[in-house]
Amino acid sequence: MDNGFNGNGKKRGRKDDESLVNEELMKKNGFGDILSSLLLLDEEAKQEQHQWVTDSEQERAFFQSNYQGKVQEMNGYFDQLQNHYSEMDELDTSRNKRARTSTVAAVASAAAAATTTTVSAGSDNAGTSQSGSGSAPHRRLWVKDRSKDWWEKCSHPDFPDEEFKRAFRMSKATFNMICEELEPAVMKKNTMLRDAIPVRQRVAVCIWRLATGEPLRMVSKRFGLGISTCHKLVLEVSTAIKTVLMPKYVQWPDENNMKRIQEEFEAATGIPNVGGSMYTTHVPIIAPKVSVAAYFNKKHTERNQKTSYSITLQGVVDRRGVFTDVCIGWPGSMSDDQVLEKSAFYQRATRGLLKDVWVVGNKGYPLMDWVLVPYTHQNLTWGQHAFNEKIGEIEKVAKDAFARLKGRWSCLQKRTEVKLQELPVVLGACCVLHNICEMNNEEMDPALQFDIFDDESIPENNLRSMASAQARDHIAHNLLHHGLVGTGFL
Repeated sequence: MDNGFNGNGKKRGRKDDESLVNEELMKKNGFGDILSSLLLLDEEAKQEQHQWVTDSEQERAFFQSNYQGKVQEMNGYFDQLQNHYSEMDELDTSRNKRARTSTVAAVASAAAAATTTTVSAGSDNAGTSQSGSGSAPHRRLWVKDRSKDWWEKCSHPDFPDEEFKRAFRMSKATFNMICEELEPAVMKKNTMLRDAIPVRQRVAVCIWRLATGEPLRMVSKRFGLGISTCHKLVLEVSTAIKTVLMPKYVQWPDENNMKRIQEEFEAATGIPNVGGSMYTTHVPIIAPKVSVAAYFNKKHTERNQKTSYSITLQGVVDRRGVFTDVCIGWPGSMSDDQVLEKSAFYQRATRGLLKDVWVVGNKGYPLMDWVLVPYTHQNLTWGQHAFNEKIGEIEKVAKDAFARLKGRWSCLQKRTEVKLQELPVVLGACCVLHNICEMNNEEMDPALQFDIFDDESIPENNLRSMASAQARDHIAHNLLHHGLVGTGFL
């Protein structure tokens, strides 16, 4: 029994061992399958990732090529659009040119038609339209209709000479003479769009503006012209007067005329060899934008209690008060002697222009070889008093001439609308017109009398020639001991 029992036990032991081996094999086979599955999955994942990368690159290349195509297409579209607009601009430009050409041609045709109608139909049909309207008046382009009644009345032959002189500070004869001499310089030609302003009206605009000093808007109303046109005419005619007439009417006397002037001064005062009387006045201006301090007039400001700016006008006159030399435009802060030294007259005199000739000035000038001035120190002798009395009469000739200059041409009495750089031309024209009036014996209306006053300051170096000082003492001695002075100084 023991043997049988033991034999069955061995059989069961082998079976158990085999089952264990089978289980281990089954376990080993299960892990292998799992590992194989994982490897397969990993391989599939790598393949899918590679396929995705490949597909992405293909899509990107497709989109990029598609984008470039769109860009090229848009660029082509914009190029076509730009060419289209360029063609449209050229077309509009050509149309505008054709339109302007047609307008000018139409205006010329209308003007010619109106002229033909006026000639054929007489004054009753003058200026009628050719478009079929019949009664519509023909008007020129770019010309505003303004009243010219005042000027037409003044220019009429029956207009009283006294009223004309009151408006223009000169007679009709003198005015006509000026127009004749200025005609080649100021005359303009008619155009097909409008007629040029006549010479007489051009000159009248300038002279009336200088005479009255009225603002340009008043000149515009008087003459029926635009404000800018009036301003332009004033400058053009003033320039023509300065260019054409100044060399003729403002000139230094020749030898014969100088001898006559010296004789006239000596007959009136007893002082020999006086060839002119010199004076410097100031013309008010608006404060300039540059170099304000140079044009600031300190003495006028103190006297008038109002800030004043000015430019200077120096002039030499003969016995009748006619200008023989002018110096215009130096700043108002300069003294009389400084203005004299800056003038071209001073340069000519130092080169020998005034040999054996005196020019008399006030105490604002220095005593020089050719400039004779009064004594300025205190405790004068009788002879020196006598000299100052007579020298004052000669000074008054120049001062009265400047008073008439400012009285006739009121634009010099107040600040004007003329620019600073253009003002010397206007002042020069006033001096020329003053001489023309004086030479033609144009009497000035007493109502226009102007009291001139300019502050005089003695220069620091008022004695620049000992020879002149001795000559002045000799003149003073002769005036006293030859009975050539009155008793006003006693």
